Parts: sequence; C-alpha cells; structure tokens
Amino acid sequence: MTFLAQPRLWLLVGVALLLIIYVVAQRRRRRYAVRFTNLALLDSVAPERPGWRRHAPAVLFAMMLVLLIVGFARPATDVEVPRERATVIIALDTSLSMEATDVTPNRLNAAKQAATAFVGRLPATFNVGLVSFSGQANIVVPPTTDRAAVADAIDRLQLGPATAIGEGIYASLDAVRNLDVQAIDDPPPARIVLLSDGANTAGRPLDEASAAAVVSQIPVATIAYGTPLGVIRSENRLIPVPVDAEALRQVADVTGGTFAEAATGEELEQVYTDLGSSIGYRTEQREITSWFIGLGLLLATAAAAASLIWFSRLP
Repeated sequence: MTFLAQPRLWLLVGVALLLIIYVVAQRRRRRYAVRFTNLALLDSVAPERPGWRRHAPAVLFAMMLVLLIVGFARPATDVEVPRERATVIIALDTSLSMEATDVTPNRLNAAKQAATAFVGRLPATFNVGLVSFSGQANIVVPPTTDRAAVADAIDRLQLGPATAIGEGIYASLDAVRNLDVQAIDDPPPARIVLLSDGANTAGRPLDEASAAAVVSQIPVATIAYGTPLGVIRSENRLIPVPVDAEALRQVADVTGGTFAEAATGEELEQVYTDLGSSIGYRTEQREITSWFIGLGLLLATAAAAASLIWFSRLP
C-alpha cells in the first residue's frame, strides 16, 4: 500500500501526543483520588467501578483518529484490471499423436477439458479465439466474447495427420489482426496460448513463425503436453510419440512468452490457471480512502455508543 499524500501522516504524531496526555492525566487523577478519598467508604458506597470500560471510549476515539488520518493521506493499493480489447488465442495441436493414452483418457480429450475450463475462467470482456493445427492450421473461431461458441468448437475438434506448429502461430497472428477495424493501426493487447505434444513436421519453420510473433509484439505461451512414454496405434503397430519440449521452449523464449510442461490433465489445468491469472491484465493504483474513512466512522459510532451506555454522556 502506498500513500498519495504521505506527508499528512505526520498528523499521527498528534494522536500519539493525545494518548500520552491521556495516560498522564489518568495517573494524576488516580493519585489525587487516593490522596483525598476514604477508600473504605468508597468501597461500601460504589463497590463496582468502571475499570477498563472507562478507557474504552477513549481508545476507540484514538483508533478513529488514526483511521481518519490514514484516509486523509490518500492510501492506494495496486489492483489488476482487465485490459481493454484483450485477446487470447488458444492454439491446440490436433495431430494424430494427440490420440496417445499416456494422459487419461487421451491427450486430446484431456486438453479439450482443460482448455474449456481455461476459457470459462477468463474475464467476460476478453476476446477469445480458437485455432487448431495438424498438417495445416485453421481459425476455428475468430476472437469473440461468446464463451459458449468457443467451448462448443473445442469439443468438436478432430484429429489429422502431421504437426504444423508454425502454421498454428501464423493463423493465430492472423486472427488477432482481424479482431476489428482498428486492429491493424491499433493492435489489441494479445497473447497466444499454444499447446502441442510434438515437433514441427509440416508448414513453415518455427523460427520464422516466432519472428513474425515478435514483429507483431504478441508473446506465445507454449505448453508441452504429454510424456516420453506416449504411443499411438497405426496399422496394428505401436508408434512412439514422445513429447518434444525443446522446440516449444525456444518459441516461448524468442517471443517473450512462458513455457510449461504438463504430463497429466491436472497439471495442464494448473498451467492454464496460472496463465489465466497473468494474461490481459494491467496493474494500476486505486485509491482506497473510503475504506479507512468508513472504518473510522464506525469506530466513532462505537465510541459514542459505549460512552452513552456506560456513562450516559458522549466522550
């Protein structure tokens, strides 16, 4: 927490002086009472004394002053707010290797579930698009705020041969450029979240696609999904399809995105959760003076109520 008018906090010194004066006054009062009062007679006439209740209104009043002064100093805190026109493109690998069952029930179905949950957690104002890629890449759903359309499209994804990761990046960049009429001259804040389990085997090279993302200033967050033990069955043969993480790591490093590995559906959901908390937000200071003023007024009311109930007077 920071203070936009920090010098005003010096007024707290005055509160400290008031407390010191109060303590000194109470001690003098006690000594005076002991010197000039018949204690035995006082005990018989007023056996019950206010005790701590006598000081409660003063303590509440001091706390109220502290809160009001802190509010007067204009406290502010950092908050994350969604960026306007923020756009997230989910690029999913739909190559045949995603049929591997090293992830339950298989890589593709687990990826669908995690991606759908990820879409549901994004702020409603975000534009979300869907790109699928196997031997070629397709913009399945252009960026939209219609979460149901994106979820339905994710559920309908089908497998195809080869893996064109670079084409998936190019298609994602095209989806961002076509967001709206101002996207060319005023690009929206965007992020590509790309999930794949293999190496680039078709289409344009990854280094060219990464360079295009750098020029567009769009980071690519990559997720290497699967295990080294993945296999698929083709023509009665088991073909190993181990996850290839290094190429995806390089894409993330070059474009300024993040890289993560996930070997289970649960790990993939956690990766998406972490991404959802960092994508498309900006940090800004928000003044919270009203919080302290409100609490101060509550304490003032409490001090007045305590004094009226216990001593039939205002503090």
